[in-house]
Amino acid sequence: MNVNDCPCLVCALKEEQKIMELRLASLGQRSLLGNIYVGQVEKLAENIKAAFVRFGNGETGYLPLEEATGIIYTAGRKGNAPLRAGDEILVQVSREAMKGKLPALTGNLNFTGKYLVLTTGNKKFGLSSKLSGEDRKRLSKWLEEEAAKPEKEYGIVVRTNAGDASKEEILRELEYLQKLYESTAVTGRNRTCFSLLYEAEPFYLNAIRDAYNRNVEEIITDIPDVYDKIAAYLDAFSSSQTEQLAFYKDTLLPLYKLHSLESALEEIRREKIWLNSGGFLVIQQTEAFVSIDVNSGKFTGKKKAEETYRKINLEAAGEIARQLRLRNLSGIILIDFINMENQDHREELFHVLQKHLRKDSVKSKAIDITPLNILEMTRKKVRRPIIEDIRELQRKKEKSYD
Repeated sequence: MNVNDCPCLVCALKEEQKIMELRLASLGQRSLLGNIYVGQVEKLAENIKAAFVRFGNGETGYLPLEEATGIIYTAGRKGNAPLRAGDEILVQVSREAMKGKLPALTGNLNFTGKYLVLTTGNKKFGLSSKLSGEDRKRLSKWLEEEAAKPEKEYGIVVRTNAGDASKEEILRELEYLQKLYESTAVTGRNRTCFSLLYEAEPFYLNAIRDAYNRNVEEIITDIPDVYDKIAAYLDAFSSSQTEQLAFYKDTLLPLYKLHSLESALEEIRREKIWLNSGGFLVIQQTEAFVSIDVNSGKFTGKKKAEETYRKINLEAAGEIARQLRLRNLSGIILIDFINMENQDHREELFHVLQKHLRKDSVKSKAIDITPLNILEMTRKKVRRPIIEDIRELQRKKEKSYD
């Protein structure tokens, strides 16, 4: 579809007839997120506990020193040696550049599959807390030989999706990730500086990989090349989902119009979002944090005000969790709900928000409600907000007119 009259790829996640997440990129654009390079340390900044590392095609990234433990050096250096300027090390892009900030790097390389994550940082065996006790017992038995290996070079984390996978799918993906680790983290130590060792999958494959299997009913696209790549991915890693893939052929009603993607993009541009209960949200992003204000809107009466505020707040909690995912807002988030005198209602609101946040594939956490009745929460920064992608497309359009 076109955004700001610029052709681009759009990937959307739809639940209960609502667009919950959007990812987009102009045609030909490739993200650095997840890529692994041989980088070179330019300088250490002890005052901010970080190193600046040059990688790829002249890019510079920010490597927090806490992310440099267990670093993998190129041939000739030991893993326990202190980091210094000039060192050549393996780094992975863990966060895109955003708001003028450099991309963030990590020395903890992650090779992520649909069921497992192989990591060079934490070399332990772990399982998702969302797995049931029965699933955890079964998966631990399947992987007990791998988990029991002494002096492991990497750790393994079992993802939530593994609960629906067969033993064959789990072991096949483990073998694939092990080969990927070997070709990247082992062989990569002998590659020349600034080499790209591993290029992450296209963003639409990452979205399929990260989606919880039990929630996926259909995967649909109208782009032949994208269809072929998804089909190959599912055949290799998630054969149980191959029947969910469909190709959309209706030329009279484009796929993006059928699923109202234009409306979702317009929604992202708006600060004010109305709720069915008559209340509304005002969402504003500053340099330091995201501010969300919940208003009673059209409600003006005094009768049963507490119950009305409770109803608006509970609806707002679900819509706020959706808006954070839809807009990809992250960092510190401050939410000013409508004040409620009943302590039970305040606790209920906190737990309902937490329930909605657990559906988010990006790590999110409700922290506390301050004495000023401001709810504090955080959402991990991984990709830049969608509004920045939209503005970038607008700048490209304007530049093409120059």
